[in-house]
Amino acid sequence: MEHSTFGRHVAVDAWGIDPEVLNNAGLLEAHLVEAAEACGATILSMQSRQFEAQEGAAVLVMLSESHLSIHTYPERGFAAIDCYTCGEMVDPQVAVEYLVSVLEPEKTYAKKLIRGMGELEVVETTIQAAEFA
Repeated sequence: MEHSTFGRHVAVDAWGIDPEVLNNAGLLEAHLVEAAEACGATILSMQSRQFEAQEGAAVLVMLSESHLSIHTYPERGFAAIDCYTCGEMVDPQVAVEYLVSVLEPEKTYAKKLIRGMGELEVVETTIQAAEFA
C-alpha cells in the first residue's frame, strides 16, 4: 500500500492575547488537546514547559498525523502557533481556528504551506475565530 505525502502546514502569529493565559502551560495544554480533538487528529503524546527564568510556555502535541504546537511570549501578548498534518483527513486550519477562538488575539497573521507535492506552495489563508460547540 502506497501512502500519499500530501500535507498542510498552518503557521500563525497571534498578537494581543491575555498574558495570564499565555503564561499558563496547563491551560495551554488543555486548549491544544481540545484543538486536536476539534480537527479529528489522533494524539500520541504531549510535552510542555513552563519557563520560570522568564515568562512563557511551550507546548507540543505529537499527533499520528504530525504535530500541533504553541510557544508564548506573555510580556508581548504573542503566541506562535503551528500545526502540520499529513493526508487529507485532518485539516490543521480547524485546529488553529479553534485555538484562535479560545485565545482571542487582537490580530493574527497566517500562512499555509502545501507540502509533500514537490516544491512548497505558500497559500494565503485567513484564520477566523470559529464557533465550536
